[in-house]
Amino acid sequence: YDKACEFYQKHKTRIWYVIYGTLITVYLAAVIAACSLNFQRALPLFIITVLVTFFICWDFLIAKYEEKIAAFFVPIEIYVEKQWFWLKWVVCVVLIITVICWLIFDTAKQGSHQLISFGGLVLYVLLMFVFSKYPTRVAWRPVFSGIGMQFILGILILRTKVGFDVFNWLGIQIQTFLEYSDTGAMFVFGEKYTDHFFAFKVLPIVVFFSTVMSVLYHVGFMQWLVGKVGWVMQILMGTTPVESLVAAGNIFVGQTESPLLVRPYLPLVTKSELHAVMTAGFSTIAGSVLGAYISFGVPASHLLTASVMSAPASLVTSKLFWPETEKPTVNVRSGLQMAKDESKNLLEAASQGASNSILLVANIAVNLISFLALLAFIDSALSWVGSLFDYPQLNFENICAYIFMPLSFMMGVDWEDSFIVGGLLGYKTFFNEFVAYERLSKLIHNREKGGSMYINGVKQYMTVRSEVIATYALCGFANFGSLGLVIGGLTSIAPSKKKEIAGGAFRAMIAGTVACFMTACVAGMLIVPALEVPCHVLLGNAFNATDLPANSTELVKCCQQLFTSVNNSQEIFPGGNYSLSSWEGCCQILHQPAFNCT
Repeated sequence: YDKACEFYQKHKTRIWYVIYGTLITVYLAAVIAACSLNFQRALPLFIITVLVTFFICWDFLIAKYEEKIAAFFVPIEIYVEKQWFWLKWVVCVVLIITVICWLIFDTAKQGSHQLISFGGLVLYVLLMFVFSKYPTRVAWRPVFSGIGMQFILGILILRTKVGFDVFNWLGIQIQTFLEYSDTGAMFVFGEKYTDHFFAFKVLPIVVFFSTVMSVLYHVGFMQWLVGKVGWVMQILMGTTPVESLVAAGNIFVGQTESPLLVRPYLPLVTKSELHAVMTAGFSTIAGSVLGAYISFGVPASHLLTASVMSAPASLVTSKLFWPETEKPTVNVRSGLQMAKDESKNLLEAASQGASNSILLVANIAVNLISFLALLAFIDSALSWVGSLFDYPQLNFENICAYIFMPLSFMMGVDWEDSFIVGGLLGYKTFFNEFVAYERLSKLIHNREKGGSMYINGVKQYMTVRSEVIATYALCGFANFGSLGLVIGGLTSIAPSKKKEIAGGAFRAMIAGTVACFMTACVAGMLIVPALEVPCHVLLGNAFNATDLPANSTELVKCCQQLFTSVNNSQEIFPGGNYSLSSWEGCCQILHQPAFNCT
């Protein structure tokens, strides 16, 4: 035994090289075998393997040749600095021309809705600038590069087939992954656990996701991923390492967990950096509650996209609302080490993640109980007040709708839907996003059922475009309940910054809210939701009017699909989803001579 130990200590490095080499060889052989059997089925595994290989090689090259690579780019950096006076004007002119051309061609193709969203984006940037803490000290590089990052991400995800398919596939995989929590919920609560949907279906997802995130932190994957995303934002936007890492971390974790990544540096940050840290927390949602919103029926692909796009948006609004006026202590040259997980093994990490979720689950449950009860009381009181003036319909949602209606319209929401979205924004701001997403899910389910759009003059659901924009606008923790959570959480981490935290928290909440609105504006400019509307709903809405609607591309496609589906059928109304008015309208639009119309 002693000789074996001595041999191992002497050749430890070589032995581990052999073990790693063997494991990698076996894994690559398995990937090749899977691809040769069925490449389409093994495509996700192949893509993951390529990405992992690329990043391993990238990290190796950066660690070994970082100084040489930096030295190679030094002459280019010096040249750009010398010529920057006229280069910046060339870049500005090119960007302005590009935006104008894009708006002209896109408006001609998609319609004028995109122009409203673009106007809303400009309006929110101007409002942030006008009410900035130091308007004359605003650095415009983070602002324009952050908005540019949003556009690039939005175009890749929402306008390209590959990007849309990738995020749609990710959304489906996450939904499938979250369904594994049903096994634990069924064992603990019994087979009829879905009878109490929120308590026994939604909340166990939060526990499961918290456990998984804790395990990923323990193995170091989350630190690596957050570091890569933060590095990209730091390079492109020119923000400091602390605020970049926290903004990247908020894509995956909550507003009180992400500052823990840079805990040793929080006492050293400037007021602007601290404001950016808080804004990042308000403008995004945690991965644990993301699963809960998906279980409501909110599209997973749009929630994922909103989480990613809001990270650069948070830095844009924070740098506009509270510009940097001090010299940051922690910079690129001083380096930055992220805090590590304290668990000793995987089992402890998983158990700790589950235990940590207890407070989160209890917090969600008691807040919803208290908020919904309080909301019912407020609605009853307002209805009583309204009845004194012959307006018993007065309630909290109506008041919020009137307040937020202009803001929702400027995001690109259809005018007839802006009242509903305004109410959702009120729920999110004064209560929390859980209440708002629960209301939004009901509207989505009503649309999918394809019932009547109006009942007693009250709209029952919105267009898909309005739903998508609302999904992006609600995707953040910016509410008054989170305000106390952030102040308490950050004060416990950095007691020396208590005064600065309390003084800047409210401004950070406003900046976080506007960051979500800006993300919704970008989504409104890029989303093409008409293809997502079921044809029977589209035709039903179009032909329920007294006048024949305009002959649009979507109507023609749906009518063609309707007639194609009955070419080989002798039934008059196959499918059952299409009303008589839909058939009559399609006959008038296409002038169909077939038996379907006669």
